Amino acid sequence: MSLEIPSDWLPDSWQRKPATQQPNYPDAEALQRAISELGQLPPLVTSWEVNALKSQLARAQAGEFFVLQGGDCAESFADCQPQLIVSRLKVLLQMSLVLVHGLRKRVLRIGRFAGQYAKPRSADLETKDGISLPSYRGDLVNAPAFTPEARIPDPQRLLEGHMRSALTINFVRGLIDGGFADLHHPEYWDLDWVQHSPLAADYQRMVDALGDSLRFMEKLAGAPISDFQRVDFYTSHEALLLWYEQAQTRRVPRAPGWYNLSTHFPWIGMRTAEIGGAHVEYCRGIQNPMGVKVSPSMSVDWVLDLCRVLNPENEPGRLTLIHRMGADKIGDHLPRLIEAVAKAGHRVLWLCDPMHGNTISTPNGLKTRPFEKILSEVEQSFAIHAACGAQLGGVHLELTGEDVTECTGGARNLSNADLERAYRSTVDPRLNYEQALELALKIVRFAG
Repeated sequence: MSLEIPSDWLPDSWQRKPATQQPNYPDAEALQRAISELGQLPPLVTSWEVNALKSQLARAQAGEFFVLQGGDCAESFADCQPQLIVSRLKVLLQMSLVLVHGLRKRVLRIGRFAGQYAKPRSADLETKDGISLPSYRGDLVNAPAFTPEARIPDPQRLLEGHMRSALTINFVRGLIDGGFADLHHPEYWDLDWVQHSPLAADYQRMVDALGDSLRFMEKLAGAPISDFQRVDFYTSHEALLLWYEQAQTRRVPRAPGWYNLSTHFPWIGMRTAEIGGAHVEYCRGIQNPMGVKVSPSMSVDWVLDLCRVLNPENEPGRLTLIHRMGADKIGDHLPRLIEAVAKAGHRVLWLCDPMHGNTISTPNGLKTRPFEKILSEVEQSFAIHAACGAQLGGVHLELTGEDVTECTGGARNLSNADLERAYRSTVDPRLNYEQALELALKIVRFAG
């Protein structure tokens, strides 16, 4: 398809639109120096990787792939460590192994990391003990410590974020290219702290069944099947801090248009999805496939306008709608959106984010997410899409490979009291390994 490139768009066009969720940098000259330097650094991804992902997302729209998008709610610079990166990759690989086995289709893996360093906030200021300071907006902007010095937006953090994103994505590439994701060796993916998980036996049976099938196919072929020795893996982050996104938006040789080369798959959050706003303006001009979070508060007209503005050529694989409704609201709001998008003829991929609509606070002020609500929203999503003659193409999850206690419920039935043991997130609660693997097992049943 020959796509029309917007003639009225440049990477800085967003600056002429209302921009929300942007930090107030006190030193404008320092910001411009950092942006200029960032614009000269090598890109983190390539245009052909971006195009390959768009092609695979188009196939997911056609039902050939199931998309598993997952990772941290917000990465921190301090967590750019080999073991933590390996743990995140392991949990996504193990989940995808369960999904491949149970769904009988290929899984498209998109990591919610290598750039997820900025987070939207509900208020510009945070107040404690009568003292108000700028809100923590992620390590790309400022630091979480509640001190005036830590909360000042620092443009040098843009460069730090680029460096740590590069370290993360290059380490992941090295692991995958070196055979870490080889289906011949799923034992590489084991996580020590879950050896006694209630789910371990179910998972091991799947591994054994896949191993038997793989050996049978290779016996018939008379040679190893190289396609099972590595997997495609892509990165994603919320395109929130527009100075950062603009600085890494570039033209490439022998390809029309502009590419955001800081990530393969940027998405627009619910708080920044206004038609006519800066984030939609920025995203409409890049060639990347992209996602948009869709909430119960969005009208049919709003969602249809997003489809029209962000994918005017109705290009397959270009636009993913990520609904985050909440288990108690999804039945009332999702059907009308699915039906309206289908009636208008917009070609989109639908993902379910069962995390953000199910966030609650405990009596002692910790944010958590009940696992049963997360399960319920995923189960309802499959049923609603099927009833509307559509299909759920994947899930968007906040998870970690660490032994955290941030979401209640799951195989070990974590309670509010258990959250105190290992609550480590600075922003939103994440599924731990056991809960993530249990969700993958349940998705197989829901899809059936």
